[in-house]
Amino acid sequence: MDNAKYFEQARLLIEEHLDRLLPDKTISDIEDAMRYSLMSGGKRLRPLLVLAAADAVNGSGAKYLDVACGLEMIHTYSLIHDDLPAMDDDDYRRGRPTNHTVFGEAKAILAGDGLLTKAFEVMLSQKDVDMGALVETVREIAVCAGAEGMVGGQVIDMHAENNVINIERLKEMHMAKTGALFKAALRAGGRLAGADAKELQALTDYAENFGLAFQITDDILDVVGDSSEMGKSAGSDERRGKCTYVSIYSLDGARALAQQHVEEAVESLSFLGNKAKRLIYLAEKLISRNN
Repeated sequence: MDNAKYFEQARLLIEEHLDRLLPDKTISDIEDAMRYSLMSGGKRLRPLLVLAAADAVNGSGAKYLDVACGLEMIHTYSLIHDDLPAMDDDDYRRGRPTNHTVFGEAKAILAGDGLLTKAFEVMLSQKDVDMGALVETVREIAVCAGAEGMVGGQVIDMHAENNVINIERLKEMHMAKTGALFKAALRAGGRLAGADAKELQALTDYAENFGLAFQITDDILDVVGDSSEMGKSAGSDERRGKCTYVSIYSLDGARALAQQHVEEAVESLSFLGNKAKRLIYLAEKLISRNN
């Protein structure tokens, strides 16, 4: 099966599983706001990375949909909160009005909270897996999503608005804000599939370079991208006075740096040979992505 077809089928599996996992009815109507954002499309990149990492180890990625979909719930909660007026104050996400513009700020906050907590319920429901590996995986995901990872990176980003920060701090910010969940996804897929120490380190090295390449191309798209293709407003970084890879390196410099990190990501998996073809495909697609 070629790479494009593999990921098309994997996305369908993820979409169907996400739909099954969300409650149809709770004691309130919060499920409407949760479902609105979770089922609004998107790349599903983090769960795809879980599956592709497991496949690179022993070809068992589709077994781990609960963990993969839990990660997508965490990612979606972060987007709901990022879009709030107190944060990035965005009106569109994935081509639709943001959660708070539809349901109000209070319900949007609670929808994000609901998805975050549902994520851990879902991940710990994963069957047919070594329980020690599952507990360690969920613990690591919690770290990567929290104050030492995504949340901490978001705080650095808030403090950096209308301030100049050096490249070391910018890299630290994005390895936490964006890269931490990528690392959690790749290490989750590898660990659950039985990766040895060498394989797990390779997936970690790949994840760090993948995350940086993703963020750099995100900064580039904010300058040159089309809002209709991205599903969100372009030019928001400049409007909010954010320090980005483009503002530091220029467009051409940022493109060269993204390419460098893609090449390093691919190289980190070289010893896996053809087993790593799905992950290599995803890394190389970063350079040409439009959303």
